[in-house]
Amino acid sequence: MITKDTFCFAVAGTHGKTTTTSILAHLLKENAVPFTAFLGGISEDFNSNFVFEGTEFSVVEADEFERSFLRLFLDVACVTSMDADHLDIYGSEAELIKGFMEFAGRLSADGKLFVRNGLPMDGITYGIDDNATYRIENLRIEEGTYIFDVKTPETALRDIKFNKPGKHNLLNALVAFAMAIQTGTPAVDLAKALATFKGVERRFSYKIRKENFVFIDDYAHHPTEIDAVYQAVSEMHPHKRSLVIFQPHLYSRTRDFVEGFAQSLAKFDGILLLNIYPAREKPIEGVTSEWLRQKIKNPNKKCIEKSDIIDEIKQQNPEVLITLGAGDIGLEVEKITKEFEHAY
Repeated sequence: MITKDTFCFAVAGTHGKTTTTSILAHLLKENAVPFTAFLGGISEDFNSNFVFEGTEFSVVEADEFERSFLRLFLDVACVTSMDADHLDIYGSEAELIKGFMEFAGRLSADGKLFVRNGLPMDGITYGIDDNATYRIENLRIEEGTYIFDVKTPETALRDIKFNKPGKHNLLNALVAFAMAIQTGTPAVDLAKALATFKGVERRFSYKIRKENFVFIDDYAHHPTEIDAVYQAVSEMHPHKRSLVIFQPHLYSRTRDFVEGFAQSLAKFDGILLLNIYPAREKPIEGVTSEWLRQKIKNPNKKCIEKSDIIDEIKQQNPEVLITLGAGDIGLEVEKITKEFEHAY
């Protein structure tokens, strides 16, 4: 009902929705655009998942789970990704993609759809160092900050800054920027606001950041998301010994993507697996963290209980510690932070 009565910006995709909606909300707020935003996580810029700055525009996270995004009324939308997920709802990747096509079909007659370059969907493309309509060029890292140029159909902007690690976050920032331009706000003002975006809780959140010990927490619960975290860690903290603590989310997701999880987790130097977080599901016979552990082709792997986390970290003594998962692993993060924030 709200999206029907406002000019709606809808962010869809199997990954990146929350960060993209949060960046978009931040850009609009910094430029005094009147909007209401519904975010899928707690924005560190607003300390909330709800923002009310007016009623002209709405910014919503368009979630594919249970096809809820097909209830929205869209004026400007984006699709960040369409990796197989929620197969308990869709049954197959083909049906999931069909759902995204239906979502795109809900755009108003003069609506605009932004699509990450390479996805099998027509729209205004965005990408990095490619032929996309909106694209990032001349990307470099200086003191842990991305600096880059952006080419749009109308202009070229130079030396834009963005502080969240990972190419996936750069793409999220780019499409949020492209969508925000549709409000009529000058591109140069929007680009300036990208530099002050703080982030979203549990999205590559630095809990401890010291020279010899870094602790990062992330909501990643799909192989593609874990790959994105690994890419960001490798880029920002090269050649440092990593330890990941992963809590699988859902028995069905673990079953459907076990090979992908095994490949993604094996990239880290050490892997600790917690029990599967069931959420809305009952156990599936044979689908366990031990089953996943056996498939990981890395000898430094172990299944542990939550009560063992602190001792295991001390024993392995990593330079970069990462906690991953969409379950209640987030409750362990503060315990870990409290234990190690003064230890280095």
